[in-house]
Amino acid sequence: MRVVLGVAGGIAAYKACSVLRLLTEAGHEVTVVPTASALRFVGAPTWEALSGRPVSSEVWDDVPQVPHVRLGQRADLVLVAPATADLLARAAHGLADDLLTSTLLTARCPVVLAPAMHTEMWLHPATAANVETLRSRGVRVVEPASGRLTGADTGPGRLPEPEDIVAAALAAVRESGPDGGHPDDLAGRHVVVTAGGTREPLDPVRFLGNRSSGKQGYAVAAEAAARGARVSLVSANVSLAVPAGCDLLEVGTALELQERVGSVLEAGDVDAVVMAAAVADFRPAAYAEAKIKKGHGPDDEEAPTIELVRNPDVLADLVSARGDDHRPYLVGFAAETGDASGDVLSLARAKLQRKGCDLLVANEVGTDRTFGHDDTTVHLLKPGEDEVTTVGPATKAQVARVIWDHVAPVLG
Repeated sequence: MRVVLGVAGGIAAYKACSVLRLLTEAGHEVTVVPTASALRFVGAPTWEALSGRPVSSEVWDDVPQVPHVRLGQRADLVLVAPATADLLARAAHGLADDLLTSTLLTARCPVVLAPAMHTEMWLHPATAANVETLRSRGVRVVEPASGRLTGADTGPGRLPEPEDIVAAALAAVRESGPDGGHPDDLAGRHVVVTAGGTREPLDPVRFLGNRSSGKQGYAVAAEAAARGARVSLVSANVSLAVPAGCDLLEVGTALELQERVGSVLEAGDVDAVVMAAAVADFRPAAYAEAKIKKGHGPDDEEAPTIELVRNPDVLADLVSARGDDHRPYLVGFAAETGDASGDVLSLARAKLQRKGCDLLVANEVGTDRTFGHDDTTVHLLKPGEDEVTTVGPATKAQVARVIWDHVAPVLG
């Protein structure tokens, strides 16, 4: 999803860094548009480093691209946090004296404003009238929190917590329907998404692991939540912010992941499981209670031999455990490098036949490919169908949207 994050000039601008991180780590493409005053609180290098995109506050920058029109036209969401009393007034009166207010005028997507100001300013009749005007035009103005403000002041006017701001923004997109971004076709559904990479301990300091960052799984979870689903996110060794609206269930090893997914399935009615996690195929047969040490003698060149045993095939076990109703719907992932026996697609087709899941998402991985990156290319395969849907190069958020576009219609 393409998001414009506006930042107005208030002391709460620093909290927008957390809002930005929540959005980017969920896989969204975020362009930060600060006002000139906001840049006095948080500088452009910070926004550029966190978003990975250039930052401007002036309509005169990059004029040939017409940014004051293009940003609003392309956005799936415009979110302003914090929105100061001045920004609310300018937006309500349709002023377009900088890049942010110009973007607000050209946006045809959901617009969410998260106010932050002193209590007297929030309660002033002028601000109340501006908020009423904006809401009458379909703008979602989030109620500010009540608490400690700048200095010793306390009262309503505090910027809501970043997680609450993102949840309100995603809800606005979801409620806008397909024309504004996310449909609500997963409302009332319970889905399980696994993400990250399992780690199999050798000793207290070492483990067998993989390069998975969890970005794709977190994007799948964020998209499901945005479409109205209740999401249980089984996360293996991921250092990302939890997407708004998701219940986090942390695990470490493949056995822990299998147990946690099974317990969620036993506890409630699950409609779909997306196995995006990179689950280790093998684990050490024995765990050393103390750190494995090398010898220090002049002739001691031997290295320990690590015996491995197979981990359970979590996806295949879920398939075999299903009843005649074939629920829950099961989505597998195939991270393939290709080898002498076949290319990525041929290996993926063989895996789909072995696993028996309902949809397989195959991608080509490697040392500098897919893992940890924001963009990817995937191939979606279904049993009994020769047609392959290829997505990409695309952001992982876009891939997540296509996955749910395939899954949601068949959930009944």
